[in-house]
This record gives sequence, C-alpha cells and structure tokens, in this order.
Amino acid sequence: MHDFLNDLFVGQDYDPAHFFLIAGPCVIESEEVLMQTASETTRICKQFGIPLVFKSSYRKANRTSTKSFTGLGDELGLSLLKKTGDAFHLPTTTDIHAADEASLAAPFVDILQIPAFLCRQTDLLQTAGATQKIINVKKGQFLSGASMRFAVEKIKQTGNEKIILTERGTTFGYQDLVVDFRNIPIMRSHGVPVVMDCTHSLQQPNQSSGVTGGNPTMIGTIAKAAIATGADGLFIETHPEPSSALSDGANMLPLDQLAPLLAELVAIRKAIN
Repeated sequence: MHDFLNDLFVGQDYDPAHFFLIAGPCVIESEEVLMQTASETTRICKQFGIPLVFKSSYRKANRTSTKSFTGLGDELGLSLLKKTGDAFHLPTTTDIHAADEASLAAPFVDILQIPAFLCRQTDLLQTAGATQKIINVKKGQFLSGASMRFAVEKIKQTGNEKIILTERGTTFGYQDLVVDFRNIPIMRSHGVPVVMDCTHSLQQPNQSSGVTGGNPTMIGTIAKAAIATGADGLFIETHPEPSSALSDGANMLPLDQLAPLLAELVAIRKAIN
C-alpha cells in the first residue's frame, strides 16, 4: 500500500493539515491521454505536496444513451491503468458495477470505487470488501450522509476497515444536483475519511440529448467549500481537452486549470489549520 494510504487507514502519522486528491480522466480512452494526464497531475501534486490517487474508469456502465462510449475493453483498460500507475508510482482507482467485477479489477488497482447509484447493493459492497482493497463508496444522490453508515457496516462485516465515503451531490429536481456540505462532517462521524467529488456533483443529468450536462465553472466553488468544511480528500476529473473527451466532457476540469485551483485550496486549508 502506498505510504499516504497506509497512514490514512493504519498509521498515526497522517497529517490532517493536508488533503489528498483523486484525479484523472473520466474513462480510459487511450494510453496517450492516461499518460499525459498522469504526468501533469503528478508534477502539480508534487509541487504542492498533495498525495495523488490516479483515477479512470475501465468501463462506463451507467450511460444515458446506448450510443455513449463505454470503454476500450475490460482487460485492455485495466492493463493501461495499471501501466500508468506503475510508470508514475501512483496508487490507482476505478469503479466497478457488479459483484463479479470486484475480482476482475482488484489485481490492477489500489482502490475499488462503488458508483453512487449502487451504494446500497449489499452483494456488491461485500464482494468488494472481501478483496481487502480500499473501498470508496459514493453517496447515492438519493441518500443522506447519515444513512451511509449502513454501507460502512456492510463492508466492515467482511473484515475490511479500509473505507472511504464520497459526497457527490443530491438530486434536485429532474435535471440538477445540489451539494449539502453538512454531509461532509456527518459522514466523517462514521469514522472514515470523506472525499468531495467536485465534478460529478455538478452534473446536469437526464438531458433530452442523451448526454449528461454540467457546470464546470463551479468546480472551484465546490472544492473550496469542501476544504473549508473538513473534507479529507477531493475527487476532480480532469482532461487535457475536455471538449474532445469521450465521457463527461461537460463536467471535467481542463488540466491546465488544476494547478491554480490547488494553490487556492492549499491556502484555504492552511488558513483553517
């Protein structure tokens, strides 16, 4: 396990004055995009002393339209993600959508991510937990932070204590989300680290075009509020050219905007502490 992840769950030396970052392109669309994004995010995070987990999805199962890109193929996608993590000495994460995917993805990554829509699926949570990987569960858009304790309990029943919870907004009407920042301290009270998903919380789902919309101009606002309310980590999907991305381009942060945003966030956390 990478040092900062070990400190986060096992050791006593994790420094709450800092936050960690989960970042990368939404979906694995090419080796070139993975390597370019990992290289630049690694450089930026080293500059600010921020621990980095590299994220990209090997398969996108929760697409609005059947015409949407879903991945390059499971084996190829997972292999490319592992290759990228190894090249830059980064822990990696990807999401899984069914119980049988846990054993498929676990050998390739450090963290298994449970999508928000699936956070109540007992068999998925427990099969993922049984891998003894770190499990990051996104809070359902339809749940309160308080109710996420049941997801934590299901995973702990497998003997796995390495759990992260991620806030990603709450359904607000038919085509929008709103973030209730009370959920950050509420979910931290479950005894686990809490991450704020600063990009998916700005989705505008269920558009008539079949492609999810978003409001990336507000990523900085969400991130700053999360740091101010005590988030342990931030989740920010980023891409060299979001306009050409094959998934969630409407929500991702342009890669060249990551450094100035992190500079502001580090200053906020320093001021608070």
